Amino acid sequence: MKTCALALFALALGIATPASQAAEEHSLLSAPLTQAPGRLLTALTVTFAPGQQSRPHHHEADAYVYMLSGRVRSQVEGEPAKEYGPGESWFEPAGAHHLGTANVSATEPATFLVVFVAKPGARLSVPDQPSATPARTQSR
Repeated sequence: MKTCALALFALALGIATPASQAAEEHSLLSAPLTQAPGRLLTALTVTFAPGQQSRPHHHEADAYVYMLSGRVRSQVEGEPAKEYGPGESWFEPAGAHHLGTANVSATEPATFLVVFVAKPGARLSVPDQPSATPARTQSR
């Protein structure tokens, strides 16, 4: 049951994983913000297995990410990919197209804290949808 729940969370985060592997996630906190009425703060930790990476996605929330351990490479559309290690962080504004995050190690996990600020009911992570119309090719 726990493996199924983790796999569903990984899918919600847009994490590309082999069928037998899911991102490990731990919910830490969810609380309304008193200084920003109508907004909810949600905090969780996410651990990527060695070599694991996310699929392209966006968030209906502002996202602050702080590296706890390991190293990842992350890229938001329009910006160069950047590598982050323990103590480093980045910010993704709501709606930004996140091309992905990947654990750069083939042997060590990478763990990061994610803090979302959003309206209640917002989808924290929305995977890109494949195109409904397949590309057509012509041959002569």
